[in-house]
Amino acid sequence: MAQLIDGKAIAARIRAEVQADVERLKASRGLVPGLAVVRVGEDPASKIYVTGKKKAAEEVGFHSWEHALGADITQDELLARVRQLNADPAVHGILVQLPLPKHIDAERIIAAVSPEKDVDGFHPVNAGRLSLGQPGLRPCTPFGAMRLLAEVSCAPAGKRAVVVGRSNIVGKPMALMLLQADATVTICHRKSDLPREVAQADILVVAVGVPELIQGEWIKPGAVVIDVGMNRKADGKLVGDVAFQAAAQRASAITPVPGGVGPMTIAMLMRNTFIAASGGV
Repeated sequence: MAQLIDGKAIAARIRAEVQADVERLKASRGLVPGLAVVRVGEDPASKIYVTGKKKAAEEVGFHSWEHALGADITQDELLARVRQLNADPAVHGILVQLPLPKHIDAERIIAAVSPEKDVDGFHPVNAGRLSLGQPGLRPCTPFGAMRLLAEVSCAPAGKRAVVVGRSNIVGKPMALMLLQADATVTICHRKSDLPREVAQADILVVAVGVPELIQGEWIKPGAVVIDVGMNRKADGKLVGDVAFQAAAQRASAITPVPGGVGPMTIAMLMRNTFIAASGGV
């Protein structure tokens, strides 16, 4: 049976590390990191996510602001708010909660955030820095997945890594981070022969949003499996993109759903905000 990678416990440890770093920054430079979260509309899931991020920010000692804006806000008004936060020296990190209403171009809003305050790691400049192997703020979920690999002493160098999913938020940056860590990386998508590709993976990262897409018998014995998926089945049960029980019989280590990658995303957001504030990229 695979080792369970406890993302909840690891995330708590990261938040404690950030809290200690904030205390040192405050003592040495009189500086307190500030995180501003912008939420547009009343999407219930967005409200829950923003509340969690604000709570975590306060726990680690950040200044924290939530800008709750109406769903009828115009794109120009939202851009003006982002520019205002860019210019505010007390704000070191800006996060615009997605999704945005359909009348707003999310890519334009993301590009309006200062790259130095882009704690989501989505800005084209930060994506370019990652692609070129340069320092920059990294997308929180793959950043967290890399930390999970380190926590189970899984060094990617020389290993074959397979990433299922090619989104700009998880799949592509995940593949680039693994490549930067000297893994041999394959990116899979809907046209890929998944059973064949997955069977070769020493490290498997899955982020497609399809419940239990990856079958346990496909897993290479001894592989480390990072399941980014979070799907609710008809019976209300939360499951990942990997058939967990069967995969756990073959993998050496695996993330559960829930309690694996999910808690890491907010923890790495805290880490990114500290990096943005301290200039420690």
